[in-house]
Amino acid sequence: MNLIFSEKHKTLALLLLLTAGALLVNGYHPYAEDAEIYLPAVEKILHPGLFPVGQEFFASHASLTIFPDLVAFFLRVTHLPMEAGLFLWHLASIFLLLLACWELGSLFFPSARARWGGVCLVAAVLTIPVAGTALYIMDQYLNPRNLAAFAVIFAVARILERKYARAALWLVFAGIVHPLMAAFAFSFCCLLVILERFEKKAAAVKTVTGLAVVLPFGISLDPPTSPAYHAAAMRHGFHYIQLWRWYEQFGILAPVVLLWWFARIARARQWRGVELVCRALIVYDLVYFFAALVVDLPERFESLARLQPLRSLHLLYMLMFLIMGGLLGEFVLKNRAWRWLALFLPLGIGMFLAQRDLFQASAHIEWPGAAAKNEWAQAFVWVRENTPVDSVFALDPDFMQLRGEDTIGFRCLAERSRLADLSKDSGAVSMFPPLAEEWWTEVQAQSPWKSFRKVDLWKLKNKYGVSWVVVQQPGAGGLDCAYQNSAVRVCRIP
Repeated sequence: MNLIFSEKHKTLALLLLLTAGALLVNGYHPYAEDAEIYLPAVEKILHPGLFPVGQEFFASHASLTIFPDLVAFFLRVTHLPMEAGLFLWHLASIFLLLLACWELGSLFFPSARARWGGVCLVAAVLTIPVAGTALYIMDQYLNPRNLAAFAVIFAVARILERKYARAALWLVFAGIVHPLMAAFAFSFCCLLVILERFEKKAAAVKTVTGLAVVLPFGISLDPPTSPAYHAAAMRHGFHYIQLWRWYEQFGILAPVVLLWWFARIARARQWRGVELVCRALIVYDLVYFFAALVVDLPERFESLARLQPLRSLHLLYMLMFLIMGGLLGEFVLKNRAWRWLALFLPLGIGMFLAQRDLFQASAHIEWPGAAAKNEWAQAFVWVRENTPVDSVFALDPDFMQLRGEDTIGFRCLAERSRLADLSKDSGAVSMFPPLAEEWWTEVQAQSPWKSFRKVDLWKLKNKYGVSWVVVQQPGAGGLDCAYQNSAVRVCRIP
């Protein structure tokens, strides 16, 4: 008993070390990218007076997930500052994903070196792109996908153990956190059961095809035909397979070859779980690939493209890297420490450098409570601390793509309302077409931003109640700027 107890503690300790290593390699940016979609809903729950304008652009996503309520409840109960709470949740999501991979790897491989090979490889490549889906295995910030990621891996493990009730509970949790990711996982779990019990691939294909079009609650498929919706949808080319680069398209079918090879190795070693999962993933990949061809290519199905069938690759990539790492640990790395270092040290450095290239103007790890290094973030923090809660801001509609901005969200960091943007609000429109006309009107009212003068800003104030602007240096002349640094100015509209 003492030996088992100590082994469990040793495993947990190693997983904690891997969690720390994954954080150091992949970085942490709590207010980047899709945090602009999900965190304002948390902030709105905690402070109802926030966001009197524009909340529809994040409330639509918030209505489909329990994520904002879960995080807000945690922060209220613990009385932790927002940044500290988000950081703990992010660390927990990494740890739980690695724990789930360890449990699944224990079902795949009899040797500890294979299990650790799989877990270490997943930890090292958390921010590797998943083909052309605009997803990573795990983002550098807390969001519902990170929570769904570990839940679906736990569900697959319970399916292989034939503990279907427990698998269902994990899938339910994933579903209330991220319905789309849970739908993909549910279809894969059904496929596993079918392949294991009946070994009839035709039946498997039929079942998964039907499940591939399961919709997250609240998403309507009424065909949107407006130019405004089309403009928003085209901002998100990852919805459309024909817009992917060749190497991104390669990332769809290349796994089929790898998984076929892995299945042959597993069969020779009598690793039943690995073989079953690889065979199921091949069918899963091909079914969703053909589903993407059906909904992405014909223009009349543009509304269906937002179901993003190829985001099913997120689960496939997690399982593929887990199996790949297990095979490397078993047959290549073995018990040679120098081999482990020769693989994971260059891989970790490469992933680290890739992240530094993405977030050049920000600290690699934005620790809770630390002063922001990024000058845009500094301005947004000033806005949060020095402007009225009901202030309405205008920025360059494409501000998140500007050099040095590092995709930092204004709403989530500044906690103030702003007019619609081209980056994240267009994503809400692509999923919820009724927002299209309002989004398009606000974006057009701010265009062309670089040519704006004081009179143009007055128009925004008269029409939308905009009282402040954030502009790049040197900005429009004649404004009363209460804050500025070398990158931006925060100015009142007189």
